[in-house]
Amino acid sequence: MSQENDKSLQIEEINKLKPIHFADLIRAAQLIFDPAGGVSGRYKKVDWLEDFGIPVHVVENLKVLGQEYRYASPHVPVEIIWSKLTPETRIWFMGNKDELWKIEEAFPALDED
Repeated sequence: MSQENDKSLQIEEINKLKPIHFADLIRAAQLIFDPAGGVSGRYKKVDWLEDFGIPVHVVENLKVLGQEYRYASPHVPVEIIWSKLTPETRIWFMGNKDELWKIEEAFPALDED
């Protein structure tokens, strides 16, 4: 087993996190960075703390992550994402991993009519 795979498994086992949780986090981060989904002329103001309970420092960390992976597949290796999270974001993520899908559901898909 490679060192990267071993580290990924350690993160997943210790924190009860699965790759799908990280994919949900990337999708949420992309929306936090750009709630309009990259559509020109479309602007959506979101109070992340009020609407979703996401603390300001976590929002700042996730905006950076969302900008970096703006157009990327949400399936980024676990160990890479984990290394980019602040301790505060890690704690928030572990406590909210099963609720992240609600952020994506709150924004209409751009490819739907």
